Order: sequence, then C-alpha cells, then structure tokens
Amino acid sequence: MTTVLTPATPLTAADRCDRCGAQAYLRVVLLSGGELLFCAHHGRKFEPELKKIAAEIQDETERLTSVPATAETDER
Repeated sequence: MTTVLTPATPLTAADRCDRCGAQAYLRVVLLSGGELLFCAHHGRKFEPELKKIAAEIQDETERLTSVPATAETDER
C-alpha cells in the first residue's frame, strides 16, 4: 500500500487538518495526485476510505505519545 513518491517532509504545527483545522499528524498522498492532511481523530475516522485512494500515508501520530529527549525526569 505505501509507495514512496517523494521524500516525505515532517509535518509541522503549521500543517492543519483539512477537516477541522487541528494540527495534522497524517499526510495522505492520493493516487490521483494531491494530498490531504488530517489530525489523528479524523485520520482514524476516515482510515478505511483513505486506504482505498491513497498512494502513501505518512502517519506521525506516535508524536502524540512520545516523550521528547529533552524532557526533565519529572516530566516523563
């Protein structure tokens, strides 16, 4: 299912969900060209349909639960 068309650039806080405007954690590159961005909630909600039309899905939702390496011990 995942085909790398171009090197994926990391999503940033400026990338917003096309559905609700929240921070995007998924980039869906469409088979027909173009891309869609989704927050984790909408990415999960639309996942079955997106898999049918996607050439590539860049999923960065693990960033929601990962602890930054620079976090203080009491913040982990």
